[in-house]
Amino acid sequence: MVRKYRVILATIAVFISLAGMMEAIRGLLFDSNAEFLYGVVALSLGVAAFVVLLNPTPKDER
Repeated sequence: MVRKYRVILATIAVFISLAGMMEAIRGLLFDSNAEFLYGVVALSLGVAAFVVLLNPTPKDER
């Protein structure tokens, strides 16, 4: 079973990735390279954190 704090952190990572997606789309709509770049970085980091946090570890098998 995955520990509770990891589930909470994964939930926060999902919201970070959603905000990054919104910022990337906003950067595309208003032709702002910096907003687009920051949005893509936040989206990538949020998805990566979500995947890493929900992967089971050997300690979770007990």
